[in-house]
Amino acid sequence: LLETRSKPLNKKRLSMSRHGYDRHITIFSPQGKLHQVEYAFKAVRTEGITSIGVRGKDCVVVATQRKVPDKLTDRDSVKHVYKVTPSIGSLVTGMPGDALTLIYRTRNEACKFKYENGMEIPVDFLAQRINNLAQMFTQHAWMRPLGVSMMLFGMDAEHGPQLFRTDPSGFHCGYRATACGMKEFEARSMLEKKLRARPELEYDQAVQLCLAVLQSVVTSDLQARDIELAVVRADAPHVRVLSDEEVDEHLQQIADQQ
Repeated sequence: LLETRSKPLNKKRLSMSRHGYDRHITIFSPQGKLHQVEYAFKAVRTEGITSIGVRGKDCVVVATQRKVPDKLTDRDSVKHVYKVTPSIGSLVTGMPGDALTLIYRTRNEACKFKYENGMEIPVDFLAQRINNLAQMFTQHAWMRPLGVSMMLFGMDAEHGPQLFRTDPSGFHCGYRATACGMKEFEARSMLEKKLRARPELEYDQAVQLCLAVLQSVVTSDLQARDIELAVVRADAPHVRVLSDEEVDEHLQQIADQQ
């Protein structure tokens, strides 16, 4: 009788142990995965927004969808592009609450660096600091990964235009072009094909590439009011968000080329 009772108990415990790997951030599954980190990547995509970033010859351009969650919401209060410093910007994609938390931490890191060193923080060093923070969230059981991906872009005095991306796993790398969000894989595939033929892009080409890829992967007729686009240029090294009129002008040029 004891033997027959022990068998279903062992099966139950085995089943619980298999499904328990996704409940703890610090425990690897037998397949070598941290499921909570993978769920954080899914949280970025489930917001239904796609973001594109392109580094040109003397500029960086980032673009994303502007989705108003409610008809009563003030459209101007919904944004995904933030200034970290006058010459460094960030584009956040994912959970809004986590995004604001990461923005405040990024600004704090930039201010702290300037206070201690008397100069603006380099974009690559800021990206490394934020990625170290994200990676630390995967090591402690009392934390959880942030469900947000951030593109950091700016103009560096030594290296020129810079584009970096952070993600919930803490991976750190610079990009010529990248994408994140709901349609990131389709967007990356298109960017690879486009940049293969034109490795160096002028300002107008970079802006129109961002908009063309965003329109293509979203598969809808985006209007200027549905797009948030920001740029930083070598001749004007300050982050600037383009107005609806400027975005609409570039959309018209894309339509004329087609």
